[in-house]
Formats: sequence, structure tokens, C-alpha cells
Amino acid sequence: METLLECVVNVSEGRDAGVVSELAAAGGPLVLDIHSDPDHNRSVLTLAGTIDALSEAVRALARRAVDLLDLGPHVGVHPRIGVLDVVPFVALAMSPRRSPLLLGEGPLPAAVRARDAFAAWAAAELALPCFLYGPERSLPELRRRAWTSLEPDFGPATPHPTAGAAAVGARTPLVAYNLWLSPGADLGLARRVAAGVRGPALRALGLAVGEGRRVQVSMNLVDPDRLGPGAAHDLVVAALREEVPRYEARREVEVDYAELVGLLPRSVLEAEPAARWGLLGLHEWATIEARLEQAGLDGGRL
Repeated sequence: METLLECVVNVSEGRDAGVVSELAAAGGPLVLDIHSDPDHNRSVLTLAGTIDALSEAVRALARRAVDLLDLGPHVGVHPRIGVLDVVPFVALAMSPRRSPLLLGEGPLPAAVRARDAFAAWAAAELALPCFLYGPERSLPELRRRAWTSLEPDFGPATPHPTAGAAAVGARTPLVAYNLWLSPGADLGLARRVAAGVRGPALRALGLAVGEGRRVQVSMNLVDPDRLGPGAAHDLVVAALREEVPRYEARREVEVDYAELVGLLPRSVLEAEPAARWGLLGLHEWATIEARLEQAGLDGGRL
């Protein structure tokens, strides 16, 4: 049984399609998915492959991101500490049936080793400070403490002049998921809803996005087999029903539409009734397994 790794690289560029295409080209054929958001000014590139092949592809992408991007003039609604903002490694263990088994403690040490090797390389080759997250600390804790009570685990003690720093992680699969609220809803409402649904398995922020300042509840489902998109959607709907009677504008507010960012495990998709997939913004082709098969990576064969 061979271990595949996934790496979900978050870069601070979501407006220049040409630059995003250059970054994807650097990652080569291991790039399974690209999701760009001009308002967040952020792109999420999902790569997967065997450990050596993936490490090479992620390093090539990282080098290109540091060459092309500058954090100084960057503007976007998403929190960030660098142009190569978040680099999580996720282990994908292959079963004898050649279907990825995406959870379990067994593969995680491989992701930790790949994380540490990448952070050491980025520090040495790119002079990029790298903060680690995973077993040691969560990503939200890293964002709170970076450059104040937390020094980089690898690399310089000060930010790179144009690239800032990177959060390099090792984790099990999560699902990035946005729920957009009705036009006219304001940021205060979105933030109260996010606070109301936030918990150990669900991280949530209320964000105002775009020229029209549309608001969304932006979520990471960090234990999606326990709390998936359907449950997250229902929690937001319930929180809206509680908040709207107290909402100053007294507008009719509901979830307008759902947006999946990147890919999700097939097990998470299949746990939702197929009749709800449209409402929840889910599709079979957006599963990690479907993209692995499309790329010829099923069964761990490149």
C-alpha cells in the first residue's frame, strides 16, 4: 500500500489569472484543482502525488510564488501572513481497492515529515520564515501568535521583504465551504452567525466581500466526517432564524447559495443525500477521488 499526499496551497493572488496560471504550470500535472476568488484575492491550488513527486511540485510552485508575488500592495478580505500563505500536507492512504481512505492516524506522520522537510527547504532556499501547525498548534492559533508570542519554526526571525511568511501544516482532510447570505445582509449579522456556529469541528468567519459588500459565512469543516456541509448549512440556517428577529434592518435574510472551495472526500459527499447536493453546492467531480482518478493517480500510480 502506497501513501499519497495531498497539498492544498493557498496563495495570496486571486485576481490576475495569468499569474495564477503560471503558478499552476509550476506545479505541473499534479495540480488537480484551482479555485480563485478575486475578492479574497486568494487562490487555492490542490496538488496530489507520491511523497517525492509532490514535494518537488510544491517546491517549484513555492519558488514561483515567491518570485512573482509581493505581499506589500496585496489587498483582500482573507487573513494572510504571506504570499505563500498556507501550505498544508494531507496524507491520502490507498486501500487495496484503490480507493483513497482519507482519515486515520496512520498516514499523518508522513504528512508531518513532508511538512517539516518543505519548511526546512523554504527557509534555506527562499529565505522564507515558516511557522508550523498541526499536532503542535492549530492554524487559528498560529495566525493569532505569529510575530508576537510565536517565532518562526524555520527560517529568518523577520518577514521576507516581499513574501512575508508561510504557515506550513500537516493535517487530515478538511472542507473549505462558504455560505453567502441574501443581498442586503450586513457584516454584523454574518459575524454573529459565524460566532454562533463556531465549534471544535467548524471554524467560521463572517466576511464582507466585493464591491457590493455581499456577506458570507466562510467556514473550514475540520472534521467533515463528523460535521459535513449539510450540517454546517443547517447550523447557519438555524442561527439566521435566531438572529434575524433581532436584526436591526428587519430584512428577510437567508442562505443565498453555497460555495465549495477546492475538493472534498467522496465519503463526505456520499454522506449527504444526493437530493441536497445542488442546494449544498456539491458535485461528484469535486471529490478528491474523482480528480485522482482523472489524473491517473488512483492506486498510487503516477
